[in-house]
Amino acid sequence: MSLHLIIGDKRYSSWSLRPWLVLAMTGAAYTDQVIRLNQPETREQILQFSPTGKVPALQCEHGTIIDSLAICEYLVERFPEADLWPRDIAARAQARSACAQMHSGFMSLRSNMPMDLHRDQALEVIPVDTQYDIDRIVALWAECRAASAENGPFLFGQPSIADAFFAPVAIRLRGYRVALPAEALAYIETLYQWPAFQRWQQAALQEVEA
Repeated sequence: MSLHLIIGDKRYSSWSLRPWLVLAMTGAAYTDQVIRLNQPETREQILQFSPTGKVPALQCEHGTIIDSLAICEYLVERFPEADLWPRDIAARAQARSACAQMHSGFMSLRSNMPMDLHRDQALEVIPVDTQYDIDRIVALWAECRAASAENGPFLFGQPSIADAFFAPVAIRLRGYRVALPAEALAYIETLYQWPAFQRWQQAALQEVEA
């Protein structure tokens, strides 16, 4: 069975973007299916593929895999040659820690700055808790880059799952025009120049026009 990823709108669905980018990193053939979010029929449509009623879900020869991080870990095992995690054990541990923090935290940022690839407008006031999240993310990016900057412009030099997990954050920070240090702005630009990211972005803009 081929790889088939069920996702939400590319304009809005941050959790869908993450495994989609990782799938692109594998170089494997796959298809995706977009289910529009926040529609009367959304949950019923997703339940055809995922018992949780949430996206993303990956259909493959080993069954249906639910949750973005679980999908990414499956792809690590399925495509070991793709180096989806950093090769160095210390960097790999740091990358996993960063992804775990993103997977379970930064709730204020998620709530007050939802991902929207069409947005280009600052908030009048950034809530205090949201600014705390932003400050922690900027510090986390700097921590990741500190040990790997000589290997390339991504968090751990070359693209990894960590970059896929923070790509939706980059969209938020740029779309809401958040003031950031130069190093953080440079990293966001790296993500926006990433060919896989650009393919998603273009598809999202086409969704908007439709």
